[in-house]
Amino acid sequence: MANFNRRDALKMSAGFAAATAGGFSCIELAKAGPIQVPTIDKLSVRVIVDSASDIFFKPAEVAGVKTEPGRSSNSLLPLHSEWGLSLFLEPQRGDLKRTLLLDFGWTPEAINGNMELLKVDPSKVDALVMSHGHWDHLGGIMGFLDRHRKSMPSDLTIYAGGEDNFCQRYQRSQGGDLSDYGMLDRRDLAKRDVKVMLCETPTVIGDVAFTTGKIKRNSIEKVLPNSMVEFKQKDGAGCNWSHYLPAEMEGKIVPDEHIHEHATCFNLKDKGLIVISSCGHVGIVNSVRQAMEVSGVDKVHAIMGGFHLGPAPADYLTQVVAEIGKLNPDVLIPMHCSGLNFTQEAHRQMRGKVLTTTTGTRITFGA
Repeated sequence: MANFNRRDALKMSAGFAAATAGGFSCIELAKAGPIQVPTIDKLSVRVIVDSASDIFFKPAEVAGVKTEPGRSSNSLLPLHSEWGLSLFLEPQRGDLKRTLLLDFGWTPEAINGNMELLKVDPSKVDALVMSHGHWDHLGGIMGFLDRHRKSMPSDLTIYAGGEDNFCQRYQRSQGGDLSDYGMLDRRDLAKRDVKVMLCETPTVIGDVAFTTGKIKRNSIEKVLPNSMVEFKQKDGAGCNWSHYLPAEMEGKIVPDEHIHEHATCFNLKDKGLIVISSCGHVGIVNSVRQAMEVSGVDKVHAIMGGFHLGPAPADYLTQVVAEIGKLNPDVLIPMHCSGLNFTQEAHRQMRGKVLTTTTGTRITFGA
């Protein structure tokens, strides 16, 4: 879109990675100096897709952060919950308003249907953000674009954490067999006229948000077992592993370390950082510390999203919640894969700081 400021996006390397037919290119940001993190006045988050629904959900407030239920506009059709996440983000700074769509759930039926039932306007979307390459976060994207692309900006861009986001994923069964867990093919994005911005380094989006870039792993956290990943590219599909992995990794299928998973962040005026970790495989503490480092902001207002601690052993979970507590956020908002075990432990250690949500919830930050 003509008025979408890409000042920071222009700080890129001279090299462009050709991706598909039709002259479509992916842009890799240069590993340059610090970003200029914008400050916003308000943020509204609508939970379009999450893993649970609760028709009895009640409004709540913690540290000025408010949650309110989102109801289906059709009393005969419920909101659809599925394993996955999609968030409709509306930050505002003065008169400047943007709309970002972070992740897309598992199926197009869920994201498209819930947007309609919640009366959310997809034509308002200025940019897309993909947190990582798991199908429960990207499975709905093509069906969403097929329905709504014509109503969105002509220069629509998706901000992906990096090349790792385009790798082929697999799930391993208890018997050891591998099953297809999906792959985002950039050629499909090209066909729908969506540009790709690789955010392997911190990146400002629309003068309202910033991404963490590749997250350093320096806490007690570890990547818990999840998917397998294949480092391979053929005919434009898959990931170009060669610029971030040694040659011997070509074609290997290995446990997924989510090398380029990133978090989406905001700096709320007079409050501090809002860090959104869609799945947090690389560690929620690591993610928040990275946001603090790249922004230069020490105060953490809110930590929210999926933390991938559902499968965590009890002793490890207790340690991670204690480390989150040391970050001293005003509010903690677990979603998706965080796990009921995490929510219960967080309530125990961080009493009065935890807000829960459900599919359809609106969360508001700032006045």
